[in-house]
Amino acid sequence: MNGADTAWIIVATALVLFMTLPGLALFYGGLVRARNVLSVFMHCYAIACLMSTLWLAVGYSIAFGGSGNGFWGGLDRAFLNGVTADSLSGTLPEVLFFAFQMTFAIITPALIVGAYVERVGFGFVLLFSALWMLLCYAPVVHWVWGGGFLADGGIFGEVGVRDFAGGIVVHETAGLAALIIAAFLGARRHTTTPPHNPGYVMIGAAMLWVGWFGFNGGSQLAADGGAAMALTVTHISAATASLTWGLWEKIKYGTVSLVGVVTGTIAGLASITPASGFVGPIEALIIGAVAGILCQEAVNFIRNKAKIDDTLDVFAVHGVGGIFGTIMIAVFGAGAWAAQLGSLVIVGVYTAIVTVVLVFVVKAITPLRVDAETETNGLDLTVHGERAYDMSS
Repeated sequence: MNGADTAWIIVATALVLFMTLPGLALFYGGLVRARNVLSVFMHCYAIACLMSTLWLAVGYSIAFGGSGNGFWGGLDRAFLNGVTADSLSGTLPEVLFFAFQMTFAIITPALIVGAYVERVGFGFVLLFSALWMLLCYAPVVHWVWGGGFLADGGIFGEVGVRDFAGGIVVHETAGLAALIIAAFLGARRHTTTPPHNPGYVMIGAAMLWVGWFGFNGGSQLAADGGAAMALTVTHISAATASLTWGLWEKIKYGTVSLVGVVTGTIAGLASITPASGFVGPIEALIIGAVAGILCQEAVNFIRNKAKIDDTLDVFAVHGVGGIFGTIMIAVFGAGAWAAQLGSLVIVGVYTAIVTVVLVFVVKAITPLRVDAETETNGLDLTVHGERAYDMSS
């Protein structure tokens, strides 16, 4: 065990959890109507709790167990069987590696929340998220990070796919799942209501930005120069994408919005994620500069051309950003074109199939969408019996 590595990953684990609670909750919560903000908080919080227990039960073993094959890890690590405080994963205590990866298993299904807010059934959220994490996310983790068939020595030869912190594993999977669920749900009844609290959006985005240092810097799994570089390029990409998003808004619409600029931040962060361990500051500058415009145009396409109400633009920002960053690894010569593109296709097809099947299965058990009256009155009071704001007190 290396003490410095262990100390850094403990911090990084806390930072990645901070991304979901409260970062993502505030970012998403500020974007919805006031009568739905608590439902968004509830979705993020409940997913964090449920994914934690499922990751302990079988998720970690499916992803990183050693009794499986190239497609899944087996069940030898179920409930951390055989793992003690002295067990090692590289230079880290294995239980810490488990905890660090658990925070990724929390935020990935939580990202999907943005696609279905304001109209989804709470039972559907819990059951779908649970099954999707175990049947889609955890196997893909094994394929890419757990020594599976997309990694080094797999179907692409000695040099497998390069995905440092989750462009494929996290952002492509969550983005595609979000787009598919949004298509099944149909549009909200109130699609023109502006964000109820842009301040929440900015605060949440700022928390995500800080937490992303643990997300990307921690993925080095060591306290060394590689972690420092990953952290630095993450920041550069986020800052640059924020600026180009705002500039593109100014050119197209004549104004620069706070919500737009901080959405650009997230686009830059998502885009640099897969490449953060393989590029330097100049490459990060380029990735961020393109991401701010590319993801904004993707938002416009999904909303206005495809007519899909992916409410908080999960696919356009996270999905497109993660895919773009994964491709840029090959553009900058840090990965093989066949491995990068092939893995994107394989994971994309698998994610789409699993998500579609799960939507049909889960909605046969619990309603996918709330009724019209519940949607109009808001999910906070109708589903959870609470209001975020009591104007009479």
